[in-house]
Amino acid sequence: MCGIVAYIGFRDASPILISGLHRLEYRGYDSAGLVVTDVKQRKFQIRKKVGKVAILEGYTTHHPVTGTIGIAHTRWATHGEPNDINSHPHCSNNGRIAVVHNGIIENEGTLRKQLKQ
Repeated sequence: MCGIVAYIGFRDASPILISGLHRLEYRGYDSAGLVVTDVKQRKFQIRKKVGKVAILEGYTTHHPVTGTIGIAHTRWATHGEPNDINSHPHCSNNGRIAVVHNGIIENEGTLRKQLKQ
């Protein structure tokens, strides 16, 4: 089952998000990821990995992200295989939107069409 954690504040978001993901581990999942930014950067830093939160945590230790705003997600694959690419968060091609979601987006085609306009 998927889980979502978010943080907006003055502290570094990454450790708070990782801690939140650890608290969601009992729900079951196959991958985990996070996106972090801050008001000054206005650029998303995404890290995601297939496997346990500890793998993502280790990866972010070696490839750190900094910022005070973030969203994190644990994924249980319903569509697409469990891998780093299918893990959340996903980012738009122009880098202006990052998203995580639970479940199946039934109106994906309509949303895609609107976003392309």
